[in-house]
Amino acid sequence: MMKKIGITTTVPVEIIYAGGRIPVDLNNVFINAEQANKYVEVAELVGYPRNLCGWIKGLYGVARKMDDLEAIIAVTQGDCSNTHALMETLEIEGIRTIPFAFPYDADLDMLKLQIEKMMGYFQVGWEEVEETKRKLAAVRALVWELDRLTWEENVVSGFHNHLFQVSCSDFNGNPEEFGRQTALFIEEAKERTPFQEEVRLGYIGVPPILTNLYQYLEQIGARVVFNEVQRQFTMPFPETSLIEQYAAYTYPYNVFKKIVDIKEQVDLRNIDGLIHYTQSFCFRQIEDLIYRQKLDIPILSLEGDKPGELDARSKMRIDSFVEMLR
Repeated sequence: MMKKIGITTTVPVEIIYAGGRIPVDLNNVFINAEQANKYVEVAELVGYPRNLCGWIKGLYGVARKMDDLEAIIAVTQGDCSNTHALMETLEIEGIRTIPFAFPYDADLDMLKLQIEKMMGYFQVGWEEVEETKRKLAAVRALVWELDRLTWEENVVSGFHNHLFQVSCSDFNGNPEEFGRQTALFIEEAKERTPFQEEVRLGYIGVPPILTNLYQYLEQIGARVVFNEVQRQFTMPFPETSLIEQYAAYTYPYNVFKKIVDIKEQVDLRNIDGLIHYTQSFCFRQIEDLIYRQKLDIPILSLEGDKPGELDARSKMRIDSFVEMLR
């Protein structure tokens, strides 16, 4: 049986698959659990502070409960600084962690060094990794088509756009089956009656810990036609080498790379306004002031803490924002 490698965010999964392992995005395990808050409670019971990111606590809880992980690849630069302490507390529990760092300025030489260190752990060379990249590209291309159907043909909901794109972090552990499911979904979606929403929205920031955001937006006549970070997980950069692909991937790098991508997609997709989601106690909340200075479009800042549905206050703010855009 192939061993499993946990990941704390998107990393070069081509290396993991080439090494004969199965990547498991711990975030997806956490948020898709029937009782996701139980993983947060696991972390708080051992002493994780309450005023700490819910995602980090969820990752800890999932890692503690999974007994079939060979190791966890933790991104120590380009994601969350709290990951450092997460790694250390997991090490205490006997869980092996492997650091991976995205250089802040996307320097190709530094990125190549990190990628080759990871390849050394899995004992694979460039030939195997590039071959795996070619295989995954066919699956990614299906998700790019699903994304196009969302904003151009208007036959895919904001939630399903989010779900399929965010799943590209690990392809649900089985790229072939994930590709088959995506192809079937695309064929079914093409037969649908197009959405006729009054307000077209973009969603920027980390994927939401709130479980009914997309559904609520569609109830009130709006639809998300652009999921910024989730789209980046699909690596929408055809005809690039592995190193160039992960250098073009905007999530781990500075906010200004993200802004260029957001502006392009806002124009392309005819977007009326943006929802900027931030996680409670996350440093990325500071970036909100930069987005407001650099993006010439209405922005609603929305904050989430633990897994659960939108509260009444958030619904009222969303209602007002959508009505203003309408």
